[in-house]
Amino acid sequence: MSIKNKIIKEKLPTHLAIIMDGNGRWAKMRGEHRIVGHQHGVEAVRQTVEAAGELGISYLTLYAFSTENWNRPKDEVLGLMSLLVEAIESETPTLMKNNVRLQAIGDLDSLPLEVREKLEGTISTTSNNSGLTLVLALSYSSRWEIVTAVKNIASQVQNGDISLDEIDSDLFSSQLTTKGIPDPELLIRTSGENRISNFLLWQIAYSELYFTELFWPDFNKEELYKALLDYQNRERRFGKISEQINDK
Repeated sequence: MSIKNKIIKEKLPTHLAIIMDGNGRWAKMRGEHRIVGHQHGVEAVRQTVEAAGELGISYLTLYAFSTENWNRPKDEVLGLMSLLVEAIESETPTLMKNNVRLQAIGDLDSLPLEVREKLEGTISTTSNNSGLTLVLALSYSSRWEIVTAVKNIASQVQNGDISLDEIDSDLFSSQLTTKGIPDPELLIRTSGENRISNFLLWQIAYSELYFTELFWPDFNKEELYKALLDYQNRERRFGKISEQINDK
């Protein structure tokens, strides 16, 4: 039996998040410029989006560019931005064909104008699609997101719109860029790094974590199936004990 056929569709995560890491090291091992790794990473994105949509996963969030990535060498950042524009433009027909809706989170105002325009165009074009929602985290960091949420809530309290007693986890979540998107049940990170890197820190409080040694360009449908199968073999207790979960 293939790995895909072992997956129980009723036990799939509603929201899957992925830290796509290792493009640069993948290229370096082959004697290529880092941007070549990013180019090959686009195919991994394509396969992952296609597989998630086929399985019936509702949300897929990809960590495409962090706020810290702005500190990388200028030529790599420019290459990434150029690649992003090209990928958004070239993949829009495929998103439409596969009924995928595109969204984006992060400090989008910090992106180059051309990137924002292409991004906003594809978000608008795909807005009525009803299949997988693909969320790109661009110029994103969780600390930036949390600080922004705190400022918004403080402003509302200062203006008398809400009281201190009204502040709870639900209100806080409503101020995040992921408002309206369920928290991810599974977070995958490639490249063998076992850290979160400032990604969805509030949202992954109870997420299952899956780390693979593979660099992102080598990630494909089969590797996604392996991660999902591993996830389905875990027991999610949310602070309870096994007997409480199994007695349901």
